[in-house]
Amino acid sequence: MTIVSFRFFLFTAGLVAVYYLVPKKYRWITLLAASYLFYWLNSRWLAAVLFAATMVTYFTGRLIQRQADREQGWIAQHGTELGKEEKKRRKDVLKKRTKRILLLGVAVDLGLLLFLKYFNFFGENINSLLNRLGAGNPIPTLNLLLPLGISFWTLQAVAYMTDVYRGKVKADRNPVKFMLFMSFFPQIVQGPIPRYKQLANQLYEGHAFDYENLRSGAQLMLWGVMKKLVIAERIAVPVNEIFTNYTQYSGLIVLMASMLYGLQLYADFSGGMDIVRGVAKMVGIDLELNFRQPYFSTSIEDFWRRWHITLGSWMKDYVFYPLSLSKAFGSLGRKSRKVLGQYIGKRLPAFLAMFVVYFLVGFWHGAEWRYILYGLWNGLFIMVSILLEGVYQKTREKLHLEETAVTWRAFRMIRTFIIVCFGRFFSRAASVEAALGMFGRVFQGWRNLTFITNGKLLTLGLNNANWIAMMIGILLLFFVDVKHEKGVRFRQSIARQPLPFRWAIYIIAVAAVLIFGYYGPAYDAASFIYEKF
Repeated sequence: MTIVSFRFFLFTAGLVAVYYLVPKKYRWITLLAASYLFYWLNSRWLAAVLFAATMVTYFTGRLIQRQADREQGWIAQHGTELGKEEKKRRKDVLKKRTKRILLLGVAVDLGLLLFLKYFNFFGENINSLLNRLGAGNPIPTLNLLLPLGISFWTLQAVAYMTDVYRGKVKADRNPVKFMLFMSFFPQIVQGPIPRYKQLANQLYEGHAFDYENLRSGAQLMLWGVMKKLVIAERIAVPVNEIFTNYTQYSGLIVLMASMLYGLQLYADFSGGMDIVRGVAKMVGIDLELNFRQPYFSTSIEDFWRRWHITLGSWMKDYVFYPLSLSKAFGSLGRKSRKVLGQYIGKRLPAFLAMFVVYFLVGFWHGAEWRYILYGLWNGLFIMVSILLEGVYQKTREKLHLEETAVTWRAFRMIRTFIIVCFGRFFSRAASVEAALGMFGRVFQGWRNLTFITNGKLLTLGLNNANWIAMMIGILLLFFVDVKHEKGVRFRQSIARQPLPFRWAIYIIAVAAVLIFGYYGPAYDAASFIYEKF
């Protein structure tokens, strides 16, 4: 049941109706029942994997909290009798004990993810290495089924356990309520990746009916459906054609395909986010924003602050800072300054941590080398830009370029967009070889710079009407993002309009989806790209 299907809209309408009909104190139960029903409809018995991971996460948090509470209680009783050294010793003992519990819980949850999503990847690569050594294929290929959203709720679980260990949140005492935190159905499909502190209380408290929430949520859902069906699905047609048959097209066409895929992915992923945030908003719950006009970024680093925001935030808090600020990395930094000099040596720990982060970002996207290269492509440009920051500054001064100048900002935005789109070759091409082939095609296949072959205009799977509809959709997406970048909020602006005008916009938007939505067989849209992760 994809989140743009008619069944999903009926499911959501039924949930909203039931949610506001039951007493407030039981409304969280409605959300829990709906979440597990949704998961069952989409994954059947694989819901048991989610339940098992939830219980591991819950008991890990409770054990860590129990150890911390016992220690605090003991210190409250005997604190005045203890010296500084004894307090420090007990604190270190507690930290080691709770850290072991944390590592065990994280190992189990990540182990599930690694086994189900990455076992065959590791097996294939090990077998390939052993084949070269003449040892055969000792590791079998397993027909594993991947639970819906496992990459998302695994990171959610790791963040929760770590936050309990760090003392940022108290462990949840109610295992049934905690099941809701781990399974809330709108965000479990493709994010965002929530933090316990931000989401849990919103889920557990019963929200009163609010027409503004209902209206705002419905608006978000409608805009998300338009992005997916009118824009993303239409762009997918020429993108699929070119990526599948890239050797038949000129470098200009191949370059255009990477840019179109960047727009398709944005419309697809952010459209999905709008839908799930809209569903949550209708029952009074605010999910975190996951996109903030990413194609207005002026650097790759800025892009990752705007694209898939909750993933970037997770990597920063649970990978980058723990590594870069660790004792081992600090020691490495001090030693490397003596060998590599102050400038590089000082930055080396951060660069190594960043390398790990973007390796994991790529690996998280999929169990293939092309995804890993996609992550490293982004990390490489960020590291290079940091290293050359001084050079950029001197160049701007020599050319008398103001940082805030419109032309300079436009140049940086276009440059960043092109770098991002080139990276998309890795995430979209069928293989590493195909991605490298498309790279080569871009730089070598520019003899034919037109869209005409054998006297005929290239349609790439779309007729003229669909090309026009696609371009209008892209322009609309760009126009809305320009306004959002300037601080204008369309949903609030539309809500303030007179009733006839307001409803005319809604009716036109619904009609656009019904008439111009690009549907597959049996009027069924393709699944969202990030549902695979």
